Amino acid sequence: MSAEKRTLRVGMLGCGVVGSEVARLMIANQQDLAARSGAGLEIVKIGIRNLARAHAGIDPQLFTTDLESIVTDPSIDLVIEVMGGIEPARRLILTAMENGKAVVTANKALLAKHGAELFHASDEADVDFYYEAAVAGAIPILRPLAESLVGDRVQRVMGIINGTTNYILTKMYETGASFDSALKEAQSLGYAEADPTADIESFDAAAKAAILAGLAFHTQVTDEDVYREGITHITADDVWVAKEMGFVIKLLAIAEANETHGSEEETISVRVHPTMIPKTHPLASVREAFNAVFVQCESAGELMFYGRGAGGTPTASAILGDLVAVARNRIEGSLGPTETDYADLDIAPMGATKTRYLIRLEVADIPGVLAAVATTVANNGVSILTVRQDGRGLDAELTVLTHIATEAALSSTVSQLAELDSVKDVLSVIRVEGLNS
Repeated sequence: MSAEKRTLRVGMLGCGVVGSEVARLMIANQQDLAARSGAGLEIVKIGIRNLARAHAGIDPQLFTTDLESIVTDPSIDLVIEVMGGIEPARRLILTAMENGKAVVTANKALLAKHGAELFHASDEADVDFYYEAAVAGAIPILRPLAESLVGDRVQRVMGIINGTTNYILTKMYETGASFDSALKEAQSLGYAEADPTADIESFDAAAKAAILAGLAFHTQVTDEDVYREGITHITADDVWVAKEMGFVIKLLAIAEANETHGSEEETISVRVHPTMIPKTHPLASVREAFNAVFVQCESAGELMFYGRGAGGTPTASAILGDLVAVARNRIEGSLGPTETDYADLDIAPMGATKTRYLIRLEVADIPGVLAAVATTVANNGVSILTVRQDGRGLDAELTVLTHIATEAALSSTVSQLAELDSVKDVLSVIRVEGLNS
């Protein structure tokens, strides 16, 4: 692309909450964006499904229902995809790339399923493909993983990457609210959708975890590779017990390199589930709908990225950051860094993952119960870190915190504990991270 071309024409697919903010900010900040990118950025066409829907502050002449015309128009240089979903977004992005257009997207679900195909297509077409807005809104985490830390070895990425669930768990912790009441409050404030399944069952976080893991470990990771567990089973009692023990419950996405021994090949684990972490951990203080990502590297040590992880304006900020970067590359005739999957590491099964469990048991308040529990735990190759017991009339509650063991051994332990005559009920099982001992 020659340096004489000083104005780049931008087409946008979709104009919902995020797209409307992108268009508004592009129009309001034209001069600043031009100065930062080295080129004028003119939004010339916006593809939507329904022309009858009003979009305040945006010229109605920009809208079209012919989305294909945006990705095939030879006069359009850059395409922003904010329509969401898998199809037709996937097909339209591929067509845009085939037609020589750089693409910026916020589509985490698409990346988590078809990222490898899209990265390959951008390489084949020699066009940029940027997607910072797909994970954690305005928080710059993907580019640091892809660029700033590319000379280091990432050991672990652990983050709060869903604002809805973090808001719910914050309210349960701070007010003692039940899951259902905290969810209703989140819905009333607009943090949760009318159908909150994608958030509370962790589908959203799993998609983001796949993207983070792929970047951190240079390996193709899809959402199907991510172990996923939601927060619907977390009770007010769970939160209270955690609080009494000096912990906070968070929904965490964790991607980590597994230890190897001898000739073993390196593997990675990628999981999303409710997790107890000590109150002293940096992630424990992340409240309400905020997001944070904690990265551990071999040389850089521990890093944390924190900020607003969702919403129209924060996500639009990340999109515009990508747009400016892509525009600079286009004017200079260069390309940004491409996705690498050279490591091609295997994804370890969840059973091989090493973690800790907090196990809450309702037991008969009779002699020998603790000995039976301890024996069952030991028989599975698991050791106990702490035990606490609270009386409940004829029954008692026994809370067991284990040392680190494989998920398979811990799961077997819980199954066998449930079969003991002295155990009335397994009240809850929650994984624990962030302890040094």
